Amino acid sequence: MGDDTHVWTAEPGAAERARSVLAAAWSCAVTAEGFREEFVGAHGMSDDGRVLLEVPEESALLTAAICAPRGEPSAVLEFADVAPVPVRKRIRARLWLAGRFTVEDGRLAFRATRVVLRQASGAVVVDPDEFAAARPDPLATAEARLLTHLADCHGDAVDRLTRLVDPGSLHGAVRVRPLAVDRHGLTLRIERLRTGGDVRLPFHRPADDLGQLTERMHVLLSQASTVSCPRPLQRQRADGDG
Repeated sequence: MGDDTHVWTAEPGAAERARSVLAAAWSCAVTAEGFREEFVGAHGMSDDGRVLLEVPEESALLTAAICAPRGEPSAVLEFADVAPVPVRKRIRARLWLAGRFTVEDGRLAFRATRVVLRQASGAVVVDPDEFAAARPDPLATAEARLLTHLADCHGDAVDRLTRLVDPGSLHGAVRVRPLAVDRHGLTLRIERLRTGGDVRLPFHRPADDLGQLTERMHVLLSQASTVSCPRPLQRQRADGDG
């Protein structure tokens, strides 16, 4: 790294990451009583950690929720975390919640009894109480806009940030794209012709709002500028953005 003070290495905990996936997801797939429905823009979270769903009156899910035996898992909810910037393998994480629905004020309230988060590093079971008590990353709902702006308008900054990456990680790289950002750091996707990998650039301290994020990014770029020799990428076209 270019600066000895760049030592903050924290990452979001599993419960926080799970809540962030849910907060940023644009759709929710529900499997219950032998059927599957997908709802777009219909879910939210209550303060006590329940998932709230607005569903049409004719939805089979509403009938299933009314008829399901109380106290038994009656449904599985699935959320996908999709990278906003086109890269290979755009699904960054999947979140599954098993539990039951109750009907409250014309909408469905879902209490999770089992929470599973799967990321590239593997699957982890999250304690339901920790999931309910956690809060999403403060940048979660702004992440897509932030990353697409960085990729589309500041490619030179992304190139400069590669100076902070270990040279071995850049061997054979043809393209580097911003993959994720949270209050703890920025993750870059390094793509090679047929393979790839991710590198995390931690902030020196967490960013709890957009103003702090701007300052943290400026610090990273300043650190990158102190590296005398940029590590050029192989300027070849990377195949397969999907």
